[in-house]
Amino acid sequence: MGAALGAFLMFTIMNVFAKLLSENHSVIEIAFYRNLIATLPFLFVIFGLGRREILVLRKKSGLVMTRAVLGTVSLVGTFAAFSMLPMADATVLLFASSLFIPILSVLVLHESVGPWRWAAVVIGFAGVLIMARPSGDVYALGIAIALGAAFLQAILQIILRHVGQHERPETITFYFFLIGTIVTALPLPFIAVRPTVEEIPMLLGIGLSGAAAQWLFSTAFRHASAAIVTVFNYSGIIWATLFGWLIWNDWPLPLVFVGATVVIASNILIIWRESRRRDLTGAAIRAKL
Repeated sequence: MGAALGAFLMFTIMNVFAKLLSENHSVIEIAFYRNLIATLPFLFVIFGLGRREILVLRKKSGLVMTRAVLGTVSLVGTFAAFSMLPMADATVLLFASSLFIPILSVLVLHESVGPWRWAAVVIGFAGVLIMARPSGDVYALGIAIALGAAFLQAILQIILRHVGQHERPETITFYFFLIGTIVTALPLPFIAVRPTVEEIPMLLGIGLSGAAAQWLFSTAFRHASAAIVTVFNYSGIIWATLFGWLIWNDWPLPLVFVGATVVIASNILIIWRESRRRDLTGAAIRAKL
């Protein structure tokens, strides 16, 4: 649980750095530095400590590459959403990724989704609509980008369900950072701005906080169930509200709190039903044995 709290704090800090840097830099350039700096520790482990097995892709190389490219687009979209929206607003809108997963499970994995999960999805999107009160083109664009990034995050989770059964977590993460660095480097000659001395600590911070978040996230899943770790995702709204208030003097409007409550409640309902279904399935298997 401590690792989960730390992971979502690090994710928030990464997004804070991205929002600060977006005042002078493209979000694509920011994503490049994030991926590049996060790749360096992996290169040290692989070539300095001899962990070359991390480079080995077993069966799903195509899906790993697809996941890396989509993950890079999602990262750029996430940074863009935070550059346009208050921290708390963007954070809550990204929670919608959990609402897209049941829909994708039906369309892609042909899984059966019961009435409880469908009800949770409908309630969750009602919460999103409560928060989506655009006041101008830029704000509307920010909401659209945040929801697009959430949709891509849901696709990534569907891919990881399959890829994770065949590939090492560190291998998937390494190729995500490496390919993300290459993809975001392509447009740099046209968009890059030389960082100032004051911005260098923030560029280092965005990479190190992103890498720390990934490591803490993996540690949390190693020592706790997915249901428990996922619940701590909602601590992100606390961190985002706090940083938004301290740095930008942004305080969420009452409608954001109402919508956030609805979205979080629907997510918890989905998590509870998933845990309940796994418990019932496990009990049925044990009964047969």
